[in-house]
Amino acid sequence: MNLAGLDLNLLVALDALLAEASVGRAALRLNLSQPAVSHALRRLREATGDPLLVRIGPRMELTPRALALRAPLAQALDQVRGLFVAEGFDPATSTRGFRLMMPDLVVDLMMPTVLQQVAVAAPGVRLDVIPWRGPAVMTPDFARTVDLVVAWTGEAYPGFHRQSLYTDRDALAVRRGHPDAGRLSDLAVFNAARHVAVVGAGERDDAIEPFLRQAGIERRIALAVPSYLQALRMTARTDLVAFVPRRLIVALAGPLDLVTVEPPIDPGEDRQYLFHPVLAQFDPGAAWLRELVLKVGRGL
Repeated sequence: MNLAGLDLNLLVALDALLAEASVGRAALRLNLSQPAVSHALRRLREATGDPLLVRIGPRMELTPRALALRAPLAQALDQVRGLFVAEGFDPATSTRGFRLMMPDLVVDLMMPTVLQQVAVAAPGVRLDVIPWRGPAVMTPDFARTVDLVVAWTGEAYPGFHRQSLYTDRDALAVRRGHPDAGRLSDLAVFNAARHVAVVGAGERDDAIEPFLRQAGIERRIALAVPSYLQALRMTARTDLVAFVPRRLIVALAGPLDLVTVEPPIDPGEDRQYLFHPVLAQFDPGAAWLRELVLKVGRGL
């Protein structure tokens, strides 16, 4: 292979294709169009003399050659990136972009304050937020594609360091004027009510559901939506009941005209965690952003 004629961006595209085993998902990861990634795959096939990705039934699978390339390619790209990491990071002059993954409730609670502080301290910095995609994505390969993750899961994941960010407790949200607002703290009324559940990407249940089942409570779920914000918007316009983090209800009570109701049973403390890639431990820019987000979260 003639390395002089090889575009380094092709290796970045190859890394995404090997990690995702999908042109569409690789395009999302790279923030490129699918045709652009398809074109890159054609060039990579010509350069390697291997198809790299082949269709097996409804799915694309990596060839043996592609599987063998994953680890050495990832290591090589990390070394190349290390050549260009600046010794320091000046927020005031930086135009760096950061990629964050977090659920919508954290975006609503924290990002307005984070953005206000970034606008003052680092006006040229860009933050790209992607939605929480579930625990299954928290792999060493994924750790190389993000600068910071916020999630409720307290598990440890290879490739990430974990820190406690903030705590919360769940409460019931109903629209102002809900006919049962004054009685939902009674378990029988709670059980009879029609509930909206939040089942995020990669999740099987609403986060509150395992606790309720363990307590022998089976609520009537009339609607399941993928985000807390959607749940509260539906609650504001119907007689549905949402069992969600209290801080979010308080933050949106005014705009959505919601009322907080004490639940008949206390599921205990919620905790959100900040995860950052092990590889970014000594990256001064990532460390700056991490400290800013930790400060905002712990100040809630």
